[in-house]
Amino acid sequence: MSGSGSGGNKAKPAIIIKRIKKVQGGHHGGNWKIAYADFVTAMMAFFLLMWLLGSTTKGDLKGIAEFFANPLRVSMSGGSGTGDSRSVIPGGGSDITLRAGQTKKGEVTTNRRPERNENRADAEVREMLEGIEKQRLEALKQKVEEALSNTPRLAEFKNQVLLDITSEGLRIQIIDQQNRPMFDSGKAMMRPHMRELLREIAPMLNEVNHKVTLLGHTDSAPFAGGESGYSNWELSADRANASRRELVSAGLSEGKIVRVAGLASSIPFVAEDPLSPLNRRISIIVMNKKAEDTMYNRSAGGTESSNAEEFGAAIGLSGKSYEQMSPLERVHEAAKMAEQMKKGN
Repeated sequence: MSGSGSGGNKAKPAIIIKRIKKVQGGHHGGNWKIAYADFVTAMMAFFLLMWLLGSTTKGDLKGIAEFFANPLRVSMSGGSGTGDSRSVIPGGGSDITLRAGQTKKGEVTTNRRPERNENRADAEVREMLEGIEKQRLEALKQKVEEALSNTPRLAEFKNQVLLDITSEGLRIQIIDQQNRPMFDSGKAMMRPHMRELLREIAPMLNEVNHKVTLLGHTDSAPFAGGESGYSNWELSADRANASRRELVSAGLSEGKIVRVAGLASSIPFVAEDPLSPLNRRISIIVMNKKAEDTMYNRSAGGTESSNAEEFGAAIGLSGKSYEQMSPLERVHEAAKMAEQMKKGN
């Protein structure tokens, strides 16, 4: 009995529960990582915005501004803006199937080569080619002047030949004098000295790769039949065509002549004296590339193939075609050709 009583009074073991208090924050926390990630994201967005503003043209920037001012107009009518297919920001427009962005109404999507360095190089090459072209026409002008001065039988007619560089190219004008006309009065019958002048000029025109235009001019003295019959229009055209035949028979390549026209007295040389013999003249225009483009209704920039032909004619391609040249090579070759032209002069 006593044994069982002592066993019943035995003390129970104490149970100790340890609670660990978690302290968040301080320098061991992770909140700073979230703040830093937000900062990096904001900086990336800022630099992306700076890049877009720096690589976008003024016209596109204006379009973007107009879009935010009136987004409905750009979305409905198209145009230069955030959805323009040529903008650096893609998307937008009424056609959601376009991945490159909207296109202007009536615009045909073509394969463009937007590399700015190539466009800049082409512009520099064209500018250099224009300089080379002008030097060649100046050299031809000087050669014709020397030929007239150094040929005894033509020296006396030197004052009847006027040469100048115009916006269309080299203009050679053979004018009448009171006692020395180029043609019989009222006819397209050429005088011997006019024939000699044209035969002297013809071979020199073959030395340049330029097309030729022939224009006939008369004074304002009317024919007896008036404008309804044979008039100065027919006479000027007949004289221009007679000059064409003489140049071709003297060796000028027939393919070089692209236009023969009679202008009657519409463009007088001496405007204050419509009856002056100086108004009776034949104009030979050695056309520059710009004048040819205008006549054939070609764009000023031309196509890539026309650029290749133009560049090849100017530098002989140097064993390499225009399309295969890098932008720097094109500029280098044009500059080298221009330097050779300067040394030649």
